[in-house]
Amino acid sequence: MEYLKVEHLNKKFGDLEVIKDISISVEQGEVVSIIGPSGSGKSTVLRCITMLEKINGGSLYILGEKVCADDKDAGKVVYSDKEKLKKIKKNFGLVFQQFHLFPHFTVLRNVTEAMIHVAGIPKEQAEKEAKEVLSKLGLAEKYDAYPYQLSGGQQQRVSIARALALKPKILFFDEPTSALDPELTVEVLKVIKDLAKQKMTMIIVTHEMEFARQLSDRIIFMEKGVIRQQGTPEELFENPDERVKEFIGKLTM
Repeated sequence: MEYLKVEHLNKKFGDLEVIKDISISVEQGEVVSIIGPSGSGKSTVLRCITMLEKINGGSLYILGEKVCADDKDAGKVVYSDKEKLKKIKKNFGLVFQQFHLFPHFTVLRNVTEAMIHVAGIPKEQAEKEAKEVLSKLGLAEKYDAYPYQLSGGQQQRVSIARALALKPKILFFDEPTSALDPELTVEVLKVIKDLAKQKMTMIIVTHEMEFARQLSDRIIFMEKGVIRQQGTPEELFENPDERVKEFIGKLTM
């Protein structure tokens, strides 16, 4: 089943066109990594798909449900109504490069807050399920800790636990390791690899080339708001076009 379908996506900030006619489809259980130089539009694509930014052209479907589409009569992109969008948003989780944890909440409450107040799960059940997820991510000893008492890698694992606790069908990662040092990066990448083994559908914006190569079913290389090349890791790393070859070479030297 097609979990994500993006067609002819266009995004402008004022007169600046940052995304130009991008189409992406992702199947259930597929892991797709998006790579490319800074300013290529990778994170903007993710923000558009997850409705943090409104698009200026194209259409977007998540789990077959229409988020938005070009309306020729209206002459613009028309989004589905608020109730439908709210329902669609429950199908995905988003993990940012900055952890976005509530500093005054414990680890457990950081995870249960959305479960209780967004998903409507009773507090006792939410805490039980949150503890199970945190334990799987190696944080069983940290339920009562506050974010400032955790390492960066632990904080990022809490943010992944928070996303997983809502039982999303798709997980989006925006540079999940860019704020971490190499040792902590390994810790977080292991969590993502474990999720891939469980066939979690994931779209990952990353600068970690070897990680993208090992983990992805497909890699998309973006530059200047367009998809320059996409394919399996073998196709991209073993038969890249000149620009992709130059980019990968710089990052793997």
